[in-house]
Amino acid sequence: MAAAGDWPQFRGPDGQGVSNDRGLPTQFGPQKNVIWKIDLPPGHSSPVLAGSRIFLTAVENEKLYTIGLDRASGKMLWKKEAPRPRREWMQDTNSPASPSPVSDGKNVYVFFGDYGILSYSADGEERWKLPLGPFNNPNGHGSSPILVDDMLILICDQDTDAYVLALDKTTGAVKYRINRPEVTRSYTIPVVYRPKKGPAELIVPGSYQVIGYDLATGEKLWWVRGMAWQLKSAPVLDHDIVYVSGWEAEGDRDSPPEPLTFEEALAKYDRDHDGKLTAAEVAPLFQNFGEYELDRNGSMNEREWNFYRPRNPAQNGIVAIRAGGRGDVTKSRVLWRYRRAIPNVPSPLLYEGVLYMVKDGGILTSLDPATGQPIKQARMRGALDYYWASPVAADGKVYLLSESGKLTVLRAGGEWEILEVNDLDDTCFATPAIADNRIYVRTKSALYCFGKK
Repeated sequence: MAAAGDWPQFRGPDGQGVSNDRGLPTQFGPQKNVIWKIDLPPGHSSPVLAGSRIFLTAVENEKLYTIGLDRASGKMLWKKEAPRPRREWMQDTNSPASPSPVSDGKNVYVFFGDYGILSYSADGEERWKLPLGPFNNPNGHGSSPILVDDMLILICDQDTDAYVLALDKTTGAVKYRINRPEVTRSYTIPVVYRPKKGPAELIVPGSYQVIGYDLATGEKLWWVRGMAWQLKSAPVLDHDIVYVSGWEAEGDRDSPPEPLTFEEALAKYDRDHDGKLTAAEVAPLFQNFGEYELDRNGSMNEREWNFYRPRNPAQNGIVAIRAGGRGDVTKSRVLWRYRRAIPNVPSPLLYEGVLYMVKDGGILTSLDPATGQPIKQARMRGALDYYWASPVAADGKVYLLSESGKLTVLRAGGEWEILEVNDLDDTCFATPAIADNRIYVRTKSALYCFGKK
């Protein structure tokens, strides 16, 4: 297993974005508090640190790579190419190397949407690989794998045939596959809740709902409805409470209309009476018909219409759920919902008794995690930007990285205070890592290790 002090997966230990490190600097820059820097090919994956290594993925000249660096010096130790049998389309803000690696300290595991999963030793020797896909995800993949006990777990949500995969981390053999007909595309990671009694739960956010599965068997245990359509933020777990954030266009309406049933839609729009709805027939309803026509065959059937229906009334928000229930627990185990200034991509952060969320435009909100009541909401001066990276925290500070490379440092607290806005002078999508009393920041062209000299 990865050791204490490592940052072994996306957002660090258990995916929570929090480190116990101390003595981190407040000021950063290309020439300020740089312990080392290494130029890298581009990729959106976040650095992970385990043992003596740092692992990342990248894409260069249309080729996919996994990279192993020396943790102390940043020196590149190895660079291994993955097969790339296809080039799946993705939006401009995504990358073929978006999912972050995960490591147990001895080996590293990576996922590329254009191939599947590969495992390497810490020294770059290939251990096993598993082709997956092709995937029906029009934005490209973004979900990162996690390690739980002896399993590697990956969410493969997509517009058709969504599933969660659990593999034996030693051999790559499939332990179980959870089919998820209830969901379409999402880009998040799961968390694991271990109750004092009963089975450990794999909690998986997805379109319109959050589902808890039996970790050992994949059995569906409970679910909460009412989430937004495309969930991109990683959940936060605090004892038996899980916080899940979701935002999608049109989800800020207070009283959205309830769409017609499929039968009602056919009666109103199906001019040729073939039992399907084409783009021409439903043109008044859709600005982008392709987002709803999931199997890409030119028409909407009943299943696709029934995925469109909950999207229209779905509302953006962050939800607090008490895990451990059974069946539909939407009314019984949702503790609160908060619906203002919800991030598109960045995950929420729980640190020292305060929940933080950062939204495009540099809008930062602090919430009371017990009640969901806002404490402070304001724009961060000097960093009014787009945000893809998730906030991380250590040393009584919160670190927020914007797309244009503005690294804002806050004094943590409900009434947070900006200490510094640093300019890295490069584009940034990856979430920083914190370990060794240092902060590791990936930009479009490099990886920096910052620390007090």
